[in-house]
Amino acid sequence: MKDGNKNRLREQDIKKIIDVFEQQLELAKYSRFVPNEEILRNEYNLNIPRYIDTSEPEDAQDIEAHLKGGIPDDDIEALGDYWHVCPTLKGAIFKSSPRSGYSELSITADEIRRTVLSHKEFEAFRNHVLEVFASWRDKTTALLKSISTKDHPKAIVQTIADNLLATCADLRLIDKYDIYQHLMTYWAETMQDDAYIITVDGWGAGNLVTRLQRETNGKNKEAKKKDIEGLPGLEGRLIPIPLLIRTYFGTEQKQIDELDAKLAPITVQMEELKDEHGGDEGPLAEVIEGDKISKGNLQKRIKEVKNDATFADELALLKKYTALFDEEAETKKAIRNGEKDLERKVFAKYPTLPLEEIKMFVVERKWMDAVASAVTGEVDRTSQALTARVKELASRYAEPMHAITDQVEELSTKVDVHLKEMGFVW
Repeated sequence: MKDGNKNRLREQDIKKIIDVFEQQLELAKYSRFVPNEEILRNEYNLNIPRYIDTSEPEDAQDIEAHLKGGIPDDDIEALGDYWHVCPTLKGAIFKSSPRSGYSELSITADEIRRTVLSHKEFEAFRNHVLEVFASWRDKTTALLKSISTKDHPKAIVQTIADNLLATCADLRLIDKYDIYQHLMTYWAETMQDDAYIITVDGWGAGNLVTRLQRETNGKNKEAKKKDIEGLPGLEGRLIPIPLLIRTYFGTEQKQIDELDAKLAPITVQMEELKDEHGGDEGPLAEVIEGDKISKGNLQKRIKEVKNDATFADELALLKKYTALFDEEAETKKAIRNGEKDLERKVFAKYPTLPLEEIKMFVVERKWMDAVASAVTGEVDRTSQALTARVKELASRYAEPMHAITDQVEELSTKVDVHLKEMGFVW
């Protein structure tokens, strides 16, 4: 991976190097045995490109296809790994061309992704990958739930990572080391810290929740206001707050979300009124102070013009903005009250969680769900890669040369006609 002006080995790179060396594997474009005689011929120069060609094959342009149309069969066969896993998928995307050695799309370019995702063989491939992962997940879940203060986190991750590689060894289209990298990345970002907490303090750490103090300096008035009103945030030591809320307090969170959704258009409408009528000559100009409209200014101006019929339009606008002001304040108050009530409930819930529920939250809902999402993403990237390549080939040879030439001639003729109508003669 790139890191500034350097390239750094990822966990999957290190693991693959070790596996290849220990198992003495020869992999195309990656590793091979080199006899001493060959090294001698290279004057003992151990520069890797002298022994292994790691360059990718050039994406060749087919001149005949550009001239006459059609997608070269060679390019289609280069996707053989996909056709091996999904033998009839190729026939669902391509059809034979009248010219030997070339094919055409049997569907439109917009239908390629849908065709791939809905094809029964690709669905079977997807299900197989998820079943393989599920088998690892079941074993690993039981292992992780048995972690105790006697275990060491590094030994834990080595065991589950090696098991993951072994489980995914026979998967097609997906590199087992890519899946391994997802696990190791999540381990470094989240899982490692959790494992150290558990091996030191035990699973009881899942009952701990901390109140976070927001900054109260002048740069963050909203945070200061929330502190005064008693709305500090919470952080679960092992179990994320959103996860606990989704499980136990979904109704309360839904009510807050609905209030947030109600607040957004009110704020937008107030901004639109200020922008439209807050100019120097606008009816809201009198109540703008700096860049804001205060309720005090609104009430003062209403008193000044309420008995003067010549200000009827301005008065209606002032009352409309005041009503929005009140509705915004009322909604914000309801949100604050809902958040305070929810935080009290969450803070009280953590200490009551039994040990088995803590293990379920941490292992199944937090750790395993995160890794499962990454594995699903790998399957999705497989379909995206195939779709992108097919679209690229279809677009590359979509218009043969004669069609482009005919189009240029047609457009040139139209331009000439327009120029003559405008009086240009040559």
